Amino acid sequence: MIEGVKIKNLRVIPDDRGELMEILRNDDDMFEEFGQVYLSTTYPGVVKAWHYHKLQKDNFACIKGMVKLVLADTRENSPTKGEINEFCIGERNPLLVQVPIGVYHGWRCLGAEEAFVINIPTKSYNYKEPDEYRLPAHNNGVINYDWSVKDR
Repeated sequence: MIEGVKIKNLRVIPDDRGELMEILRNDDDMFEEFGQVYLSTTYPGVVKAWHYHKLQKDNFACIKGMVKLVLADTRENSPTKGEINEFCIGERNPLLVQVPIGVYHGWRCLGAEEAFVINIPTKSYNYKEPDEYRLPAHNNGVINYDWSVKDR
């Protein structure tokens, strides 16, 4: 596991009316600070990658559909430099994944339906000076990762 990554199994509580799923609470060990909450959707087969932040941590949960969330540690002084972590998260595997500062991340929508990903970053988005450092999703010369489906 990449140093600094934290994971929380999300508990789904069903009753006669539907379901409730807590994602992040201010008394969770992984909670540090609240910036904002936003929803990002991704169409089937689409890749949204790569970027990292210098000031914020991200907390991702896929609440509809499934995504493969991938983290790549390129941090110079990290003991896990060069490691890649893959997490299939969503309706069939409800997880919250916290991405540390400086770790590249992105995801690919899995399956035949649009995926809905909630992020609860530790900082609010700064429109004038975004804390985003991007690379192309494919063949970027920094992260050697193949987003295609792997028939194992």
